[in-house]
Order: sequence, then C-alpha cells, then structure tokens
Amino acid sequence: MAPAVEVSDLVKRYPKSRSNAVDGLSFRVHRGEIFGLLGPNGAGKTTTVGILTTRVVLTDGDAKVGGVSVASDPVAARHKVAVVPQRVNLDRSLNARQNLLFHATYHGIARAQRHRLADELLDRMGLSDKAKARVDDLSGGQSQRLMIARALIHRPEVLFLDEPSTGLDPQARLFVHDRVNDLRSEGVTVVLTTHDMDEAEKLSDRVGVVDHGKLLTLDTPEALIRSLPGSGTIDVTVRPNGVDSDRLLDLLSSVAGVERVERIGTDRGGGEPEPRLRLYVAEEPSALLGPVAATLHEHDVAVSDLSLGSPTLEDVFIEITGRELR
Repeated sequence: MAPAVEVSDLVKRYPKSRSNAVDGLSFRVHRGEIFGLLGPNGAGKTTTVGILTTRVVLTDGDAKVGGVSVASDPVAARHKVAVVPQRVNLDRSLNARQNLLFHATYHGIARAQRHRLADELLDRMGLSDKAKARVDDLSGGQSQRLMIARALIHRPEVLFLDEPSTGLDPQARLFVHDRVNDLRSEGVTVVLTTHDMDEAEKLSDRVGVVDHGKLLTLDTPEALIRSLPGSGTIDVTVRPNGVDSDRLLDLLSSVAGVERVERIGTDRGGGEPEPRLRLYVAEEPSALLGPVAATLHEHDVAVSDLSLGSPTLEDVFIEITGRELR
C-alpha cells in the first residue's frame, strides 16, 4: 500500500528569490500516522503543506497524497486531503451546521448523506447544541472544532492541521487533542504543523524537522530525545554575585558528568536578574546535584533554584535549528 504522503526531492523556488523555499525535501508519512512537521519560521514547512494541498505549484520533484501526484492530478489529490488552518475561515453568513452542509455539497456528497454526516460530526465535536449558532457567536475552541468537523465531512485520507490548539483554553486544547488521537485510531492520517513542542511530542508518532527547505531529522519523539547529548537535565537559577555568564558556564561545564551547559533565560523576581542555566548530564541527574551545588558554593555563587528534569522535544528542536530568532 502506498504511503499516505510521499515527498520526493521536492523543490519550490519563488520568482526573484535567491534560494529555494523547499530544497530537495524527501519524506514519507505512513497511513494512520500522526506526523509532526516542525521547523522555525521560514523553514519551508508552510510551502511544503501548500504543495501537498495543491495550493502551491511545485518547481521540481514530486509529492503524492494517497498515491496521487499533486502535480499531475491536483483535482484527484484535492479530494484526498483536508486542511484546518490556524486562522478561522468559516463562512460567517452561515450557521455552524450550514457550514458543514455547504462544504459537503462542494465535495459532491449526496443530500441525505451530508445531512447525516453533519449531525454526526457536530455531535462528535461536542457542538450539537451549537448547530444553529452564528459563527461570530462561537468561542475560539468551538470554531476550531467546527473547522475540524468541516474538514472531515468528505472523509479525507490525510488531514493537515496548522497550529491546532493556538489560543485555546486548557479544556478546549485537551478536547482537540483527544479528537486528533481518535482520528488516528480510525485510520485517518494527520499531518500536524505546530510551534508547540509539547503538543508535537504528545501527539506525534514521528516528527520531521525542516530548516532552510531541507529535512534535518526524522524519527519518533522518543528517539530524537534520546539522541541528545546527556541522559537528563539539571536547571539552575543563580545569583551570580559578580561572576559573569561565561565564567558560570565554564564552572558548571567543569563538573564531571556534565556534557553541556546553556543559558535558557533570566529570572528577575523584582531584583537583580538571575541567570537560568540548563545542564545536560551523562548520568543520573540526582547524583550531580551535590557536585553542582558544591562547585557554585566554592565560587561564592548563590543558588536560587536547583531542579531535575529530562530533555524534551523542544531541546531537540533548539539543538538542531539553533537559538537565533528568525
């Protein structure tokens, strides 16, 4: 059986651009998989999704959804995909149920079937009591759920979700995540683009990280996290007492078992800024709490906070793509 999504040596170059937006990208998404496509702003992921959903014409290479080439047969490919954008694009002149019916009509679904599907999806998304509600009267979470229902009404093989929980409250976010997991259990393939690394780690079976139009890595979140140097982390917040940041990094890097140290922020707390540092360690983090505290004490560096942790997908993302703002 063909992959749900297959991208082969994909290239997209916009007129007057000095570089390719997508530069020889290749990957596959298995059927029934939740696949996270991650990357900084301008990395090429939005262009890639645009090509896969037939909104952007590729320059070279090939891209297929459900075994259909988006270049040679975009009409057939379009019926195999659905997109839930980040911004609400529901028809404000229609109520919630009418939005679903209009979309079903566009895709050629028979009248009796589209009415049944609309009611089923409204119920599934917890929107049965909002069937006649105006779009402007829906909350952010309700609008997001309605857009997912609209995307599903023609039974796509691949669902593209762009930042699915941005701006949602915790309850709405959890509901959306549960529905996404339900889709996987039903065999729907989901391609997720998000800047929320916790969301990507929680939902994705595999993630691919792209930057400058190229695929940098692709694996399960667990495998990517294990690939980081160090098996755990220690976060340290200090009052430096005249010791500069570079000296602090050198001091902590000298502790046996610490593989890497990076500055991750600053806590102000109403007083002097207190650097926050993350230590990536090669052994059990708790075994290094004493040596780390002792090293700082020897150099008159007061510790405000010392906590154990473990690497996350966000650490992988930063390690691969860098800390520079885009």
